[in-house]
Amino acid sequence: QVQLVESGGGSVQADGSLRLSCAAYGYSLSIYCLGWFRQAPGKEREGVATINYDGNTRYADSVKGRFTISRDNAKNTLYLQMNSLKPDDTGMYYCAARGGGYCPLSTSFPYWGQGTQVTVSS
Repeated sequence: QVQLVESGGGSVQADGSLRLSCAAYGYSLSIYCLGWFRQAPGKEREGVATINYDGNTRYADSVKGRFTISRDNAKNTLYLQMNSLKPDDTGMYYCAARGGGYCPLSTSFPYWGQGTQVTVSS
């Protein structure tokens, strides 16, 4: 069973930056597709960015150019660098993992962390 633990959330003003981390326990993440997702109050969970085992990345249009997803397989950790934050980026951020070669932005991931809150004020 893959256990994922997010950290790094917080409150920041617009145009600020945050770096989220997701540590994995139980399995090596090196062969997994990993992703960051977020959910704002009253809205569905949405994909933010994914990174496959080969380093290939996908980003939601709303975060392209501002967010960067990366992974450190040696540390079994996933990251999300968030710059130029906007109030619309507010929400609970979750990391997730899935096996197989397909690495989508959809929420079809079997393993999820408990989330870390990001709040961006104007």
